[in-house]
Amino acid sequence: EKLQDPEITRPVNIGFPYIKPSRSSQLTERLAHLKSQRNNATLERLSRERKLEVDLEQVRGDWLKTSGPFHVKRVAEHYGVYEHLFGRFAYFVPRVELNIHYEVGDLLHPVRYGNILKPSDTQTAPNVQFDGNFLFAGDSAGEQQQESLWCLLLTNPDGHFEDSEKEYCHWFVGNIPNGNISKGEELISYLQPFPPKGTGYHRHIFVLYKQNARIDFSQYRRTDAFDLPGRTFRTLDFYRQHQETITPAGLAFFQSDWDTSLTAFYHEKLQLQHPVFEYDFPAPYVRDQEWFPLRKPFNLYMDKYRDPAQIRKEYLERKLAKTHPFDGPERPLRFPNAHAVKDVPSWLRTEIKKDRLGWGRINDI
Repeated sequence: EKLQDPEITRPVNIGFPYIKPSRSSQLTERLAHLKSQRNNATLERLSRERKLEVDLEQVRGDWLKTSGPFHVKRVAEHYGVYEHLFGRFAYFVPRVELNIHYEVGDLLHPVRYGNILKPSDTQTAPNVQFDGNFLFAGDSAGEQQQESLWCLLLTNPDGHFEDSEKEYCHWFVGNIPNGNISKGEELISYLQPFPPKGTGYHRHIFVLYKQNARIDFSQYRRTDAFDLPGRTFRTLDFYRQHQETITPAGLAFFQSDWDTSLTAFYHEKLQLQHPVFEYDFPAPYVRDQEWFPLRKPFNLYMDKYRDPAQIRKEYLERKLAKTHPFDGPERPLRFPNAHAVKDVPSWLRTEIKKDRLGWGRINDI
């Protein structure tokens, strides 16, 4: 194994730092809270009567203030978000919570941390909310009162048609004042996910950046909403160019795969033929043929060394032989194996029963 210098390969936090609070102060606060709760007669009565309810919003708020961002970081590492956006040796801990949801009629489809949303559910731009006055570690109250600027990007690192190292930018809003998306500068309009058929799930990643000052993003502006080459993007290059003025602060992402709504989208919007991909599986290993194979059914054994196309052709010929050119195929038996198969070898009897039930190779035609 090739040795690597730990000083070079150590992951670097490109986000906001986390200042760990004093252990003693945390312990004192927890003990005081525990004591007050134990002396609360109302809580004791509600618990005894099984009427005590837990405020889940408060639980989530406490989670986001403590271990929540680190849990999100671990999920993002599991999905390869940092590696495929910022390279192998960069990460950040999401400090600002992103509340994102798509509206489809009366339904809301939230974006979490890797949940699955269909393209039909993500056709219009989502509603995005976050705390634009979030106070980071080391910030003063005076800095919190000043106008804050943010930048939001939505990219797909899995779906570029020409370069696997590039991404498609689905949405780009810069210079967002105080967390108000509607007042931000939309440089690239929203484009719905369009994963091609057969390519599996694509990650669509929202990254929120905190800006130190207003930035001129005019070089990224695109006017043609359906120009895919113009939407070619690379997060790593973008961050390297603006790393002195932007810091990643929030993260959310979902996964999406092909559905039938994309056929019309490719034809009518992108003016492209609908691409369909199929994985080319390697040929299975078949050991050399033996003269006298032991304990192996001869019909299955011999079929291993025949051309699969020839086998499918034989099944098709049998099917067509039982199909009338005007009346169609024979009616299937109501109880297939209730009809005895006589005067045939055992191996052929098994094949006939499987064909009647629709098992095995008969499904390949």
